[in-house]
Amino acid sequence: MNKLIPFWTAILGALLFIIPSILGGFQFEHYSHISQFISESYAIDAPYGVYMRLLGYIPSGILITIFSFSALKLLPKSNLVKIGLIGFGLFYGIGGVIVGVFPCDAGCNKAFINPSTSQIIHNFSGILTYLFVPICLVLIGIGAKKWKNAASISRLSIICGILAFIFSMLLSGNPIGEHIGLLQRITETCILFWLISFAFYIKNYIRV
Repeated sequence: MNKLIPFWTAILGALLFIIPSILGGFQFEHYSHISQFISESYAIDAPYGVYMRLLGYIPSGILITIFSFSALKLLPKSNLVKIGLIGFGLFYGIGGVIVGVFPCDAGCNKAFINPSTSQIIHNFSGILTYLFVPICLVLIGIGAKKWKNAASISRLSIICGILAFIFSMLLSGNPIGEHIGLLQRITETCILFWLISFAFYIKNYIRV
């Protein structure tokens, strides 16, 4: 297995998430990255939502899934890392594909009044993502402790996992609050920062 596969799938997967999440707000005159979900920028009524999903979020999820399972074949054996990477691929990779295929209703229906089937699937997938992905990062960090040259990435994985869990819990505790967009973006930043850092760890320290 070429270690450039997990490296580039992670980098491109992260970029295909970051770029549309930033540009998506320009579709709306008063869109706020502080108070609105990322999903609102590619909701059913978003002017360019379908393009953002097809060219950004869905391929991002596919690439991140490939990263998870290709990285697993290169890394030293560890049951915790195996569970963590499989979980990451399922909940963040495939989960990203699911929320792209099933966008939320207009305005993301925060009050959840008469939600569409797409909204229900979107919300359920998002809940699983923000619940389990932080745990996966912590498991990877603990499992990587014994690897050579892995002390820093181990600590980073645990820290990013804990921070992502804290902010995701703050988000779920008040999903209609004034700062939901900020809380979601901090959570995503923790996860994506880990993803990029772990990709560089594989590229620089894993021998094949």
